[in-house]
Amino acid sequence: MVLAGLVSTVFVFLIVLVADLAPATDFSPVTDEQFHGVFGRTGLAIGASMLAYLLAQFVDIRLFHFWKQLTKGKHLWLRNNFSTILSQLVDTTTVLVLLCGVGAIDWELFPLLLVNGFLFKVLVALIDTPFFYLVVYWARRKFKLKPGEEIQL
Repeated sequence: MVLAGLVSTVFVFLIVLVADLAPATDFSPVTDEQFHGVFGRTGLAIGASMLAYLLAQFVDIRLFHFWKQLTKGKHLWLRNNFSTILSQLVDTTTVLVLLCGVGAIDWELFPLLLVNGFLFKVLVALIDTPFFYLVVYWARRKFKLKPGEEIQL
């Protein structure tokens, strides 16, 4: 799933890059300069986002399995939330450090963006927990898995 996210991000970047290189039509209300002003730093943003995403997803996966081992396969809510919340702190911090470091975002905005971005992601992690339980319930029934048992690929 991590690699699928990476591939889809590269695909979106290529679309934005081609759109930025293409000239505006005569009837477009947006000039080439305006379009480039909005989307010209997409490469920086996507690059920082991809690095942060990969780092955070690998942290998330490791933490999820750490919590699974520690809880002996129980307390799915704890594994889901703690691994996601901690990895999203890594994600938000990483992307902001990278973007501030290259000058795409002012360092003055760092604390505000970090707190708001992280709190939003925590809220989403908490909201997705019931849906995570539903998917796990469905997968256990479909693949006839016992609690704690995993599909061997």
